[in-house]
Amino acid sequence: MDVSNLIRMANRIGEFFVSIPDREEALEGIALHIQKFWDPRMRLRLLDALSDEQQAQQLLPLVLESLQLHEQQLRPKP
Repeated sequence: MDVSNLIRMANRIGEFFVSIPDREEALEGIALHIQKFWDPRMRLRLLDALSDEQQAQQLLPLVLESLQLHEQQLRPKP
């Protein structure tokens, strides 16, 4: 799957959660949504994009923080 599309999808999720006043709840909500509804290959591709500065900068700050904070939870289990 194209990483640009995954970034766009993750940012749309982030746009929803940005309205939640409790930042910790928003960060957890983003990660939980991605974990529950995204295929493991999609999650892995998005997490791999974090190591590319140009791609990581395309993520909303809230989404980037959530992915970094919950990376272990989001990584597919072998």
